[in-house]
Amino acid sequence: MKSNDWLHGFRHSSPYINAHRGRTVVLTIPGDAIEHGNFINIIHDIALLSSLGVRLVVAFGARPQIQARLDGAGVESSFAKGLRITPQEHLGMVMEAIGGLRAYLESHLSMGLVNSPMHNARIRVGGGNYVAAKPVGVLDGIDFGHTGKVRRVDVAGIEKLLELGHIVLLPPMGYSPTGDAFNLSYEDVGSQVAAALQAEKLMVFIDDPGLQEEDGSLIRELSARQASERLASGAVTGHDADLLRAACDACVKGVRRAHIISYVDDGALLKELFTRDGAGTLVSGDHYEQFRQARVEDIGGILELIQPLEEQGILVRRSREMLETEIDRFVVAERDGTIVGCAALYSYPEEGAGELSCFAVDPNYRRAGRGDEILAMVEKLARGQGIQKLFVLTTQTEHWFRERGFQPSTVQALPGPKLASYNTQRNSKVFFKPL
Repeated sequence: MKSNDWLHGFRHSSPYINAHRGRTVVLTIPGDAIEHGNFINIIHDIALLSSLGVRLVVAFGARPQIQARLDGAGVESSFAKGLRITPQEHLGMVMEAIGGLRAYLESHLSMGLVNSPMHNARIRVGGGNYVAAKPVGVLDGIDFGHTGKVRRVDVAGIEKLLELGHIVLLPPMGYSPTGDAFNLSYEDVGSQVAAALQAEKLMVFIDDPGLQEEDGSLIRELSARQASERLASGAVTGHDADLLRAACDACVKGVRRAHIISYVDDGALLKELFTRDGAGTLVSGDHYEQFRQARVEDIGGILELIQPLEEQGILVRRSREMLETEIDRFVVAERDGTIVGCAALYSYPEEGAGELSCFAVDPNYRRAGRGDEILAMVEKLARGQGIQKLFVLTTQTEHWFRERGFQPSTVQALPGPKLASYNTQRNSKVFFKPL
């Protein structure tokens, strides 16, 4: 590693630091992760996120710890449908294992040794009976006893702790109005709590780098729809399927993104949050909004979107005929069947450059990050085509582009064909961004 690599990385992480400050992130950590040698580094990374102003909720699992407690008592435990059956006589031992693990986590989050990443962290950990549960009941003739599932989340109670700067620690336990306690799956707790809080992100830890294809390659990104299709086809099985299902459920219920990352890889949490390429598998919600390649049937919506901007002189006029011939260059943001954003990518392969053009977002949605989403999609498409730098011509929105990494340039820096067609009367400013 070069001596100044850390400086370059630290500077380029600042947009992500600003984006995550004040946002709620839910972490789901399995009991296996807590027993792994890398867990102390995850604790340090949690402390760092807290110090950067991220509102953190940690839902932890305890399956190996519960199993060890039952084994120590000479008690046999059984599973069905991926869930542990929890009879009344086992409940006390289950609660002991979970309670001990909670104390262990609180003690580690309270560290503050000099010369350690936790020095002066002064983390406050909060928790309580914030998850109401109901019994799984009897399925296919099997009585699951005190195994339950999430019924309701006390959002107001959790929010109060987050506003005070506490990390909220949620065990895999839930309680009912009858005074009963239930053993819950930690992934259900994490997913339901993230949805109830409308969290910005749900982080799901597994032992692999992320979800993988059959050949072992990492699946970098899935929409919730694509993930559901994989689950339905049986392409993902076992506990991975449970975790992917939890991620999908959270996204469908309003969580913007779920990330499936490794608890074995040191720094995976920070890589996923603070670098462009991330470290695991991203699952994004698409139940009401899509960012996709444009189709011919989108032309009417695109025209309706860009015509006001053309009339103001912000965009160059495009006819329907032109759009029909160039529609494969466009991407769109669609919400509830309406086109609310668009952009086009024109490639100049001989010079390794691409033009971001016809960039428009409905005024009602400009403050909700659609422009950034569309830009990210265009940049992804450009990289896929081997484009090394992106340029834009603009007359009125230079600051928006500069805030996103575009640098002022000159007309003479444009690719030859674009330079030849440059409209001097518009006097557009030129900005480039390296990819």
